[in-house]
Amino acid sequence: MNSITATSQAALPKRRARLHMPDARTWLAAGQWFVTLLLCAFLIVPVAMSILAGLTVNYFKGISSGFTLRWLGEVWTQYHGSVFLSLEVAAATLVITLLTGVPAGYVLARSRTRLSRIIEEFLVLPIALPGLASALALLVVYGGFTMFRMSVAFIVVGHVVFTLPFMVRAVAAVCASSDLRTLEEGAASLGASFMQRFVTIVLPNARPGIVAGALAVLTLSIGEFNLTWMLHTPDTKTLPVGLADTYASLRIEIGSAYTILFFIMTMPLLVAMQWLGVDATGQRSPAKRRGAASSKSITTP
Repeated sequence: MNSITATSQAALPKRRARLHMPDARTWLAAGQWFVTLLLCAFLIVPVAMSILAGLTVNYFKGISSGFTLRWLGEVWTQYHGSVFLSLEVAAATLVITLLTGVPAGYVLARSRTRLSRIIEEFLVLPIALPGLASALALLVVYGGFTMFRMSVAFIVVGHVVFTLPFMVRAVAAVCASSDLRTLEEGAASLGASFMQRFVTIVLPNARPGIVAGALAVLTLSIGEFNLTWMLHTPDTKTLPVGLADTYASLRIEIGSAYTILFFIMTMPLLVAMQWLGVDATGQRSPAKRRGAASSKSITTP
């Protein structure tokens, strides 16, 4: 008995040492955190420095030169037209993609034929092509129509071509994951027309995909440069094109202040996507799904 007690007492320091010594998984997790934070710093620090440059009196002197809102004021004075034009183009693009992309996504999700898969691939084709190639194709086909070529509608068409696949894929992903066919058949058996089924069943179930697609369309339309640079005219200069002009021809402080303005416009859209708990495919995040399920169980008698 005494030998057993002595052996257990002798093993206690070794056991305590093992408890305090990090194992391989701890070191692996620490390494993953280190790499992740290093990558975040690599991506975020340049953005932070650009924002800081737009708020300093002299970028080359740094913070010691003092802070100012002068450059933001100059950017707004010179380029506020580009800001409103970008918002108008994004709003028009969103309306068109909603009217065409939501029904298209629903039809593609309901149809399981080879033809629907081919149509879906053709819809996604503009994403695979460079924006300059898509813009050149539009110029070749429609560039001869002078009034159309010089109007804002020409840029809107280009943005719709580029952003429509994101709306279609987001809506199709949600419609395919939910059992809409069974719900529609039940509603049809009760005498509901197609329009009634679409409004009361399809749209509420497809709402996460519609929201995700709408946010993606707005963000991409506001930030699209390659395609817009080929299609714009001096009278139809959008926000990204103006940003390129400021960095090319003006002081770096003004270009950085323009970046701040662009950041202010796009960040609310990204925050809204996170707040709504919707990812790029239109699916709700697990936390939001659990929250919705719990609230539904509470309200259900």
